Amino acid sequence: MSAAEPPEPAGRFLWLPRGTRPPVPVPRRQETVLLLVGATYYFSGYDLYVGALALPQIQHSLGIAENAIGPTLSWFRLAALPALLIAVSADVLGRRRALLFTGFFAVIMTVGSAFAQTRGDFIGLQTLARVFTYSEEILCVVIIAEEIDERVRGWASGILATIGASGAGLAIVLFAAVNVLPFGWRAMYAVGGAALLSLALSRRWLRETRRFERRRKEIEQAGSTLRAMANLLIQLRCEYPGRLAALMLAAGAFGFAAGPSTALMSKYLQQTHGYSPPQVTVFYVAIGLISLGASFVAGRLSDRIGRRTVALGTIALSGVGFAGFYSGRVGALFPASAMIALGALSGDSLLSGYAAEIFPTAYRATASGVRFAVAALGTGLGLFLEGRLYDSFGAHGPAISILLAALPLALIAILLLPEPALRRLEDIAPTRSSEPLPQASA
Repeated sequence: MSAAEPPEPAGRFLWLPRGTRPPVPVPRRQETVLLLVGATYYFSGYDLYVGALALPQIQHSLGIAENAIGPTLSWFRLAALPALLIAVSADVLGRRRALLFTGFFAVIMTVGSAFAQTRGDFIGLQTLARVFTYSEEILCVVIIAEEIDERVRGWASGILATIGASGAGLAIVLFAAVNVLPFGWRAMYAVGGAALLSLALSRRWLRETRRFERRRKEIEQAGSTLRAMANLLIQLRCEYPGRLAALMLAAGAFGFAAGPSTALMSKYLQQTHGYSPPQVTVFYVAIGLISLGASFVAGRLSDRIGRRTVALGTIALSGVGFAGFYSGRVGALFPASAMIALGALSGDSLLSGYAAEIFPTAYRATASGVRFAVAALGTGLGLFLEGRLYDSFGAHGPAISILLAALPLALIAILLLPEPALRRLEDIAPTRSSEPLPQASA
């Protein structure tokens, strides 16, 4: 904020419980941004969780073979590649415009998923739905990084993750009635589409980020929009090769190990331990409450002791939890799930925030898109291999346990990333006067 600008009124955050409000005064504009972006994250969390929860019901309805579950889910992760292109466009056309575009098509594809009649229909519709849902998640993280005060960026990321988990909670509650809902699992996708429609309309009140507005003048001088988009990835790799490589390794290894473990939890409970949908709901609600608190605490703690320390701790804890969950021991289920709840969502949220914090405005959405794409493709590869390992072991538990061996690579990569806590974005990744515009070289 320049010295000539009057101070902005402070936000009140009455929509948050008293103990979860920001520890320092935050301008009202930032509160509005967090509220609108949080609403997007809420319904994205709902939409993405429906498939994981109702996987056995979808499998039975569409006649998907057991050893085809992993490969089927892996197809969805290919959506990360076109989502990356949308993220790149947001560095040229703007965050707000890209978010409005993704919201419209997310509604269509989510509702369309409710009408899938074959495995191929479902894969195609859900892959397209996830192109836009993934793009929304990427853009939400970027907007939070650019708009929220550096003193509470970790807190805001924790609140965002908590809101997303709350959306997943709505899916969990509805799943308890999946066998009695009209049209079963299809009704859950229809509900998600209706919610996304109302959200898409509300985004009209979301303004463009101030950092991108300052960048817009430079982009207008760069010439061709297509050329600008084509060169962002190349220039990002040339400007920050070390950071980009470390971030990709961390995201890819974490996605490879934790992605399949998370995606198959509901199925594992129902198939291996005989849980009914209402029992799965009760189980998820219990660990979900832990996860909600953990995300908030991890965000606040990362502002105090650093993103790196908290990310290392939460990701390591989630790895131990996944290993215990899939060990086959009934007594280990809840303690292991508690560790997963404490670590997995918080670790993923911190990695998302890293991508938006350690690169300059010119590449911020692009870098976030790269992180997301690598994580999603890592998960897709892990799911594909899980299907092959299932053929060898005849069970999902041992197959997933082997994939967890990749998790230490993520911890090593995080040690190589810079610490962004309590630092202005421009100080973490300075915008040099000689920094090239995103255009083709002469």
